[in-house]
Amino acid sequence: MKIFISFIRKEFWHVLRDRRSLLILLGLPVIMMVLFGFALSSEVKNSNVAILDNAQDDASRLLTDRLDQSQYFSVYQHIHSEKEIEQVFRQGKVRLVVIFPQNFQERLAHTNQAQIRFVGDASDPNTSNIIINYASSIIRDYQNELMNNRKLPYTIEVETRMLYNPQLKSSYNFVPGVMTLILMLLGAMMTSVSIVKEKETGTMEILLVSPMKPLLVVLSKAVPYLVLCFMDVIIILLLAVFLLDMPIRGSLPLLLAESLLFILTTLSLGLLVSSVVDSQQTAMFLSLVGFLMPALVFSGFMFPIENMPLPLRVISNIVPTKWYYSIVRAIMVKGLGFSYVYKQTLILLGMTVFFLAVAIKKFKIRLA
Repeated sequence: MKIFISFIRKEFWHVLRDRRSLLILLGLPVIMMVLFGFALSSEVKNSNVAILDNAQDDASRLLTDRLDQSQYFSVYQHIHSEKEIEQVFRQGKVRLVVIFPQNFQERLAHTNQAQIRFVGDASDPNTSNIIINYASSIIRDYQNELMNNRKLPYTIEVETRMLYNPQLKSSYNFVPGVMTLILMLLGAMMTSVSIVKEKETGTMEILLVSPMKPLLVVLSKAVPYLVLCFMDVIIILLLAVFLLDMPIRGSLPLLLAESLLFILTTLSLGLLVSSVVDSQQTAMFLSLVGFLMPALVFSGFMFPIENMPLPLRVISNIVPTKWYYSIVRAIMVKGLGFSYVYKQTLILLGMTVFFLAVAIKKFKIRLA
């Protein structure tokens, strides 16, 4: 046991001396969290709007002011005819045109009905749809104010309530996703590259002739990355809570324990890669293409899995990131306990045992 601890201590010093690897391990989580939090957010804010106000009455001006005062819109210009709409969109400076008809306030007061037209730039359909939904929400709020204490015949009211994330903040989605991607990439890649590097330089053979068993030699190289990846989890959670205002609704010890299990899964994958390749370039390629791409596609972070064809949905079940992303989202966002994530936990545990068993078998065959 003393020899094993000394090997772990040696590996720690080796990792700490490698400033580039240390920068990747500890700097990448911060960079990705800042980018996703402030640059790659799915929320659409400060969109320029053009107003075609044919009414020029108090109601149209009030709605125009509310759009301009919203965090999502900025009234960029006023146009005077529908012929100018296409020209405004061609300039690329406006995402939405709001058209108020003539006698807007008069129709609203006498008939309780008035129409507002939204014309969106659908060259980016997702963004256009989000912007129109934001504008529609502002109009509905104004309509609800007018209907206060007034009963209209045959009125169907729809009440919408958004659980867990009422403000629809994008951080509630990407924080679990970023944590999943970082742990998958760093855990598998850094472990596999580190061990393969020893093979390339010939120092692995020197380590294997030591009194310690070959398996313990390999595991001792994975322990430092286990600790550093766990530090990444803590860094991400601190940034999520204090920088992005995302609360951890569930049990923090449970979240840390599940993260530790997923780190062991990624390290097992790294050991498996290191057992079948002999060059750092191959290990890097397998980690980036073989792990990162499936993690992006099949985790549910970027693309909903339920929208995929059946063969792809089946393939997603063998990708560890799908199950860990589900666990983190359930604990952090929904505040659920272990009874709701035990299935995913058992699947990750089974994957870890399987990957580790195959890696051990490969190493034994190769080193016998």
